[in-house]
Amino acid sequence: MENNNKKNEIKIELTPEVAHGHYANLAMIAHSPTEFFIDFIAMAPNMPQAKVQSRIIMSPENAKQLLFALRENVERYENTFGVIERKVPKNAGNNGDMNPFKA
Repeated sequence: MENNNKKNEIKIELTPEVAHGHYANLAMIAHSPTEFFIDFIAMAPNMPQAKVQSRIIMSPENAKQLLFALRENVERYENTFGVIERKVPKNAGNNGDMNPFKA
């Protein structure tokens, strides 16, 4: 069994340029019949333009796996550090629909 695990290992390279990362506080999601497009954007207050930091293109199957992995990791985070409270500006109105990660 241990031998099979070594065959299935994937060596992942993380270059220094990629390891540095990009900050994003907004994500826009679109899809076609065969792909999901996720644009990660850095948006600053009172700025008329926001820059896409990175675009990730995934198959629908991989997008769904990402959804499951993100859900699982948020649950782990909340079990360790407490519930992540949604911050809504006081002037957002009754529905409070100010989600910057909305498609």
